[in-house]
Amino acid sequence: MAYYGFIMEEGEQQNNGDNAPYLTIGELSRAVKTAVEAAFEFVRVRAEISRPNKAPSGHLYFTLKDDRSTLAAVCWKTMRANLAIQPEEGLEVIATGRLTTFAGQSKYQIVVSQIEVAGEGALLKQLEDRRRMLASEGLFDADRKKKIPKMPAVIGVVTSPTGAVIRDILHRLHDRFGVHVLVWGTLVQGRDSAGQVAAAIRGFDVMPEDGPLPRPDVLIVARGGGALEDLWAFNEEIVVRAVAECRIPVISAIGHETDTTLIDHAADLRAPTPTAAAELAVPVKTDLAAFLGEVDARLLRSCAQKMESAHQKIAIAASGLVDPADMIQGRAQTLDYALGGLFRGLDLWLSVRSVRLSDLAGRLNPPEAKIAKAEGRLSQLVQRFEQQLATSLSQRQQKLGNLVKLLDSNSFERVLDRGFALVTNNHGVPIKRSAAAPANAAVTIQFADGARDAVLGNHAANLASTETLKPRPKKARKQAFDDGQDRLL
Repeated sequence: MAYYGFIMEEGEQQNNGDNAPYLTIGELSRAVKTAVEAAFEFVRVRAEISRPNKAPSGHLYFTLKDDRSTLAAVCWKTMRANLAIQPEEGLEVIATGRLTTFAGQSKYQIVVSQIEVAGEGALLKQLEDRRRMLASEGLFDADRKKKIPKMPAVIGVVTSPTGAVIRDILHRLHDRFGVHVLVWGTLVQGRDSAGQVAAAIRGFDVMPEDGPLPRPDVLIVARGGGALEDLWAFNEEIVVRAVAECRIPVISAIGHETDTTLIDHAADLRAPTPTAAAELAVPVKTDLAAFLGEVDARLLRSCAQKMESAHQKIAIAASGLVDPADMIQGRAQTLDYALGGLFRGLDLWLSVRSVRLSDLAGRLNPPEAKIAKAEGRLSQLVQRFEQQLATSLSQRQQKLGNLVKLLDSNSFERVLDRGFALVTNNHGVPIKRSAAAPANAAVTIQFADGARDAVLGNHAANLASTETLKPRPKKARKQAFDDGQDRLL
């Protein structure tokens, strides 16, 4: 009987009565891992794939589930390239691997080394899901289809180089019409077949026009019949995309007439069998020769009918033609009549114009008369202008003399002649009021015969001395005024 113990928290004492040994978590995890891997070293599990996820490291993580339970699954990066199919959501598979534990999360998981589809129903479901996905991208649209050339010079064939398919294709091509055939041998079944087929299609597509090998005008991707699993390589996404992206027209010939793969939808033409693909790629030589002979005969008959019709049209046209000599003579006579009429009309026209010109010349005045008349009018205008100018100048001079007299009579110098004087400050500004002249101000007094500088006295003292004077006779007042002016000066 096995005993399992646990590590106690620090400071906790072990029961004195319990001597059972304990294990660390790491020891217990390793023991569980050893027991699980020894008991389940090889297992095969049928389940449905859920939540597939590719990690940045390259490992695949997903979950296997049925109606009751789930199982974590991992496929290491080194094993992922060996998987026959890639995990997809909802796909029912049989996963082969071994059970192990993951101590980091205290769980067990299966390390998957191989995956196969569980039954034809699951394959059909996967096939339908993939078909809908690729169709939604437009890879199967009819407007993307390219026309198959009628007479290809080079045909590329992608198939197994050792199977009966390539022999049937070469035999049928030889019977129908001789063309150059390039065969790119690949696997057509198994894990690596899809990659080889896709690589062959892309290899043909990148061949240069002027390379050492001629570039194919059309490709045939062929395989014999088989079960759905046998034809699965031609349902892989990598092959379908290679066919859809190929710039060379592609004929798909996979299996029998009842077999349908996804590349049949992406190809430019689907053949029911590989032999039928060869028949669709090139015409029958005898049929082509017969067709060319018939076309040649029809061409000869058509040319003969065209020539006969042309001869008839020429004859009908010739019957309606006039003799060129008669036509030229008739046209010459018509020209003579026209020239005669032209000359007569010209003479009449000139006569009419001459009469009208004579009439107009009689009505015209000589230029000399017009010039003499214009000179007379010009002399009258000059005489009138000179008279008007002299009168105007006399009036302007008289008016100017009146203005000069008026200006002289109103000049301040005439006022000075009457005994008045003009008092200005040292800036030449007239002083009109006594309030504007302060005491002891330097002023200039302008008389009629010249100017004198003066200094103003006290206004109040002069006023007081004036008030003490008694009335004097007019002659005395004039004398006093003159004396005051002398004192002021």
